[in-house]
This record gives sequence, C-alpha cells and structure tokens, in this order.
Amino acid sequence: MTSTPRLRLPGTARTRIVGWVLALVLLALGVVTVVTWRLLIQDTDARMRGALLNEVQEFGSVVADGVNPRDGAPFLSVGDVLDAAIAYNQARPNEKFLGYVDGAFAYQSRRADAAPAVLQNDPAFTALVGGVTEPVQDTYGSSAGEVLYLAVPIEFPDPQGSTGVIVAAYLADAEREAAHSAARVMLLVGALTALLAAGGAWLVAGRILRPLRDVADTARSITETDLSRRIPLGPGGRDGSSDRDELRDLVRTVNAMLDRVETGVDVQRRFVDDAGHELRTPITIVRGHLEVLDAHDPADVTSTVELVDDELERMNRMVSDLLLLARSEQPTFLHPEQADVGELTEDVFGKIVKLGEREWVLETAARVAAVVDPQRVTQAIVALADNAVRYTRPGDRIAIGSQLAGGQLRFWVADSGPGIAEGDRARIFERFARGTSTGPRSEGAGLGLSIIRAIAVAHGGQVLLDSVVGRGATFTIAVPAILPEENPT
Repeated sequence: MTSTPRLRLPGTARTRIVGWVLALVLLALGVVTVVTWRLLIQDTDARMRGALLNEVQEFGSVVADGVNPRDGAPFLSVGDVLDAAIAYNQARPNEKFLGYVDGAFAYQSRRADAAPAVLQNDPAFTALVGGVTEPVQDTYGSSAGEVLYLAVPIEFPDPQGSTGVIVAAYLADAEREAAHSAARVMLLVGALTALLAAGGAWLVAGRILRPLRDVADTARSITETDLSRRIPLGPGGRDGSSDRDELRDLVRTVNAMLDRVETGVDVQRRFVDDAGHELRTPITIVRGHLEVLDAHDPADVTSTVELVDDELERMNRMVSDLLLLARSEQPTFLHPEQADVGELTEDVFGKIVKLGEREWVLETAARVAAVVDPQRVTQAIVALADNAVRYTRPGDRIAIGSQLAGGQLRFWVADSGPGIAEGDRARIFERFARGTSTGPRSEGAGLGLSIIRAIAVAHGGQVLLDSVVGRGATFTIAVPAILPEENPT
C-alpha cells in the first residue's frame, strides 16, 4: 500500500511561506474571476433575452393599428408590415432585425454599426426561422458565433395569402465580449496583485522569521566555553507585534532553555572543578604514604592502611556532598508536602540531642501546618546542630526552635561557642571555606554550610547569621511560609 505524496515546496521557510501565500492569492483571484465572469455572462444573456421580448413588443405597437406610419395609409401586404416594423425599431450593436416573406429573406435592419450581415445569407438559418407558425426563442451557431434569436410570425391578412416572420437576433458571442474583456482585465490585475502580494509576503515573512534566524545565529554562536548568548527580544514586540506573540513566546522559551542549559553546565563544571581541586590533596596523601610503605613492617602497614581508609572515607563524604550540591540546583531536589512544623521541630530536636553532651534546649516550636520538604529541613537543622557541637564543649548550651513571623518560617540553631569573626561571615557559606575561629577545627570538607544554604535557597529562602565573637552564633533558616490554603490540590 503506497501513501499519497504530499505537496512540498522547495527552498527555505521564507520561500515556502511566499509560495503558499502566492498560491492562495492566485486561487482566490481565480475563484473571484470565474464567479464574476459567470455572473456577467448570465447578466448579459438575461439582458439579451429581455431586449428581444421588448423588441417584439415594439414591433407589435408599430403595426397594431394596421396603418403604415410612413404615409398613414393602411398596410397592403405582409412585406409592408415587415418593412415598417424593422425601419421604425433601432437596432443596438450586435443586434439584428430580419424579416422573412413566404419563408424567404426579405428585409433587415439598416443601421451601419449594427451586427454584421451573417444571417440573411445563411440558408440554414433562413430555413430554421422563415416558416415558423408560433413564437420561437432559441440559439443558433452561425459563422460569427452563437446567435440568440426570437422569431415571431406576423398575424396580418395578406391579400395574396403571403406569410411573414420577424426575427430579432443577438450575436451572443460578440455581446458577451464585454464580459470576456472584464475577466481578462481581472486576470491581469489579479496577476499584478499576486506579484505585489508575493513581494509583500517576502518582506513580512522576513520580519516574522527574524526571531528564528536569531535562534539559529545564537545556537551557532554558543560554544562549550561560552553559553551566555541569548536571543534578542526588543521591548513591546518586533515591528509592533503583541507582547503575547507566538514568536516572542518561542524566544522566551528558548532563552529559558538556554538559561537551564547554562545552569546545568555551570553546575557540572563547578562540580568537576571542586572535585578535582579537593580530591587532589587526599590522593596525593595516599600516594605519598604508599610510595614509602615498608611492606615488611607490620606497624607501618597498619598505620598506612588506617590513613588510607580515613582519606578514602573523607573522599567519599566529599563526593557525596558535591553531588548533593549539584542536585540542589535541579527541580527534583525538593519534595514539598504539607507538614506540621511543630511536630517536625520536636522530631528534629529528639534526633540532635544524641550528637553530643551539651545543654540542649527547645526554645519554641511553631504550631502551624506549612508546605516544605521535611527531610531537607531536617537535614539542614541536623547539619547546623552538628556544626554547633563541633565548635562547642561539653555542657555548652545549644538551642533550636521554629517560629512563624512576618510571612516566613524560621528554623534556628543557637550555640554558645566561640562565635564567628566579622570577616568570615560571608565567606563561610562558600564551598570548601572555613572560618578563622580559634575554636576546634571541623574535620569536614567545608561543604556543610553550602549545603544548608542550598536547601534554604531551594525553598525560596536564605540562611541568616547572627554572631558575637566569644559569645556564640545563631544560624537561622528563613523560608517563605506556604500555608496549605495557598496551594490547593
């Protein structure tokens, strides 16, 4: 079974648009021309038939009283009647009056610009109309084209018993020439209009397709090292187009896609850079110890294995943290759901009290239901509490809490540790950064606060820091309070 091939126009999109526009314009002009031409032909035919009836009525009015209008004397023969009737009716262009006596041609209209003499010398036409006994209206194919005629017998008591027929005829093809000329003019004007339409379509298509060319140019200009190019989008739409124009929507969509691609590439590049930078040190340490390892010294082997295992564990944790940071910029990082913030806070508190021997305090818990990702919030609070344990001593106070204030949900962890210097407060949230505090140094890779900030940002919030050196620090995760009634399912 073969499929019917579809019509395909060659060339560029601009050429195809112009081709289709031209085809539609020509089709429309063709339909209009044909319909107009047929209406003109029908009107011409109706006018000719009406004119023939009027002429016969005029013939009747001339001879109705039986008196010859030339001399006022009574008609003496059928020939006189025909001669008077034809003489006193003016023939129009392409119109002819003919008179027949006893089946033979006898008279015709004498106007100089009347129809040419083609019927009086046509024996076939003479035989057709010369002996009719009742009115006949029909068409006849002559040497000059189609003839529309009306033949009417003359009712006159001729003394010699002669019979007469008067014929009013139109050379129909000649009369229709005006309609044909109008159609030809319409075709000519239509062809010129189609050319103008094609030129206009070419210009308009170029303007309409300009954003698509910008898309192609932008795509060609993007390289592995430069993803910053975007498709230009002028204010208010190109060429007066609406702000909701489909092509402007396409440009916005493509630009948004490029933003996502650039973000994804940046995340990957940052992951590779960070991993390459931070993994180089433990790899160097492991390689250095393995190169000087004395395989015959059990103590040296044991200590080296412990060191390698510790470095591998640190590398594993570092890679996990980097992967988590990379996923934090993806839409699937969060799984928000309706949660009881008070219960969530109490559950987290029950978990962190096992992190170390500290004075743990649950200051307050917000009694409200909100849409958050409970697991990510728990992860962030536990990480802050673990960080507080690292920088405090047994018996020091660590407090957590949650609160709804000013349209924000706030989760905080406050400790009584050494605090954070003013110069470190912005830097400690960067990847692999560490503060200059004189307190105990964390064994982590320096990604904990970056992960916490990523969780807050994914919720549409931020991490706030309030600290006084020597008196502790308070980390607050502030996210928009999305209440259940604001997110109907």
